[in-house]
Amino acid sequence: MFSIQTSSDVPIYLQLIRQVEEFVTTGVWQPGDAVPSVRQVAQDLAINPMTVSKAYARLESMGLLRGQKGKRMTVGLAQHTPRELLAPAVLELVAEAQRLEVTPAELTAWLIAAWDNRDV
Repeated sequence: MFSIQTSSDVPIYLQLIRQVEEFVTTGVWQPGDAVPSVRQVAQDLAINPMTVSKAYARLESMGLLRGQKGKRMTVGLAQHTPRELLAPAVLELVAEAQRLEVTPAELTAWLIAAWDNRDV
């Protein structure tokens, strides 16, 4: 079900988060559906279980997944708009841009160029 690109600059846990967001927003996963266990995803993708745990924890804090002690993680009941789903990625991008001392104007220009599929 999941697919990761190990050669990507995007961290694996973010790739997992984005895929779960897509599964939920497109209706592949419905509220209340059980999701694959951390162990199963880690085995299937040959990745560290802590990476999957990190993604699932982030998704739980976003309300997309719901966990109960001793039970499998399920898709949360909260319905999110695409804007709400994009917010964490935007905040992470802004934080990284600030760390690299990219100005708001530069970041805006890069985003517009990326939106228009131009070289950035």
